Amino acid sequence: MEGQTAFSLAGLLNDNTLDEDAIPMIIRQKRSLLRNSGGLLDYFEPNVSIDDVGGLQNLKRWLEDRKEALTPEARNFGIDAPKGLMLLGVPGCGKSLTAKAIASMWGYPLVRFDLSKVFGSYVGQTESQMRKALDVAEAVAPCILWIDEIEKGMAGAGGSGDTDSGVTARTFGILLTWMQEKTSPVFVVATSNRVQNLPAEAIRKGRFDEIFFVDLPSKEIRKEILQKKIDSIGKLSSSDSSKIDLDIIAEHTELFSGAELEQLVKDSLFLAFKDEGGGRPLKTEDLVDVSRRTFPLAVTMKEDIRKLREFAHNRAQPADGVEIATEAIHIPEEENPFGEDNPFDDD
Repeated sequence: MEGQTAFSLAGLLNDNTLDEDAIPMIIRQKRSLLRNSGGLLDYFEPNVSIDDVGGLQNLKRWLEDRKEALTPEARNFGIDAPKGLMLLGVPGCGKSLTAKAIASMWGYPLVRFDLSKVFGSYVGQTESQMRKALDVAEAVAPCILWIDEIEKGMAGAGGSGDTDSGVTARTFGILLTWMQEKTSPVFVVATSNRVQNLPAEAIRKGRFDEIFFVDLPSKEIRKEILQKKIDSIGKLSSSDSSKIDLDIIAEHTELFSGAELEQLVKDSLFLAFKDEGGGRPLKTEDLVDVSRRTFPLAVTMKEDIRKLREFAHNRAQPADGVEIATEAIHIPEEENPFGEDNPFDDD
């Protein structure tokens, strides 16, 4: 009802036509509705595009096919509104960035739902706040509802309920039932790094339209990410990715996530800035030097990533490539900060 008011008011103040001039009014009205959620929901400006995301070609194709799926025209064609998407994967590999890019790609408001904020200290307060948040999300529809690291907000939902009298399980049940039965154009994008903390019913078919696994980037995707980051982050320093040997950098960053590649470029700028009395464009040597002094998270998360890949196998679609890797992560000798006595080896 409140969502309809936003559109009605925008149309009323703009000659009853919902053209481009009405969009700022609609956004202001929707932001006002989100403020009424008591901080449970936050509006995010979708300031990234899908082109800013490196790799993930399978996921991008899936999103492109459903770009108009929330429109009335799709309903009239007999297409049900898509329920949502779950992105499983290695930390720092673009799950949250993708959630933001979907809103930009589809042209809808991005609303972040922090599940930890729904938990209250009074009897029934948590369940009530969950229902309130979902009601507000429907009021601002169509929108993208982003639930980042869903497992943190719902840790223990699959347990016995002894620790919190079953509040977490009941609250999570409200969310899952809503996702299963909702007909409003609210597209849920949930991300997760540790799926073992989620109850099995959270990832079964019917809750989400699809589950994608986002793994560490391959060499070709690392080159793509490096090219994007060097040209964007290094723009003010006149850095040019075409003048840098991306093959060499990709070889030296075998276990790097997308976030670590971005930080690599940022850290390398310090070397370029202090050189030649006032700075210069990035060079290949800068990135190689910094990469050799950087130990990626995959080194310490070796076992976690193996388990994550095993879980995703036959449960999720690969966001890139043909299939999900199942082999253990190999740590090259020069990238092993623990030397020969690596405490994370399986031996």
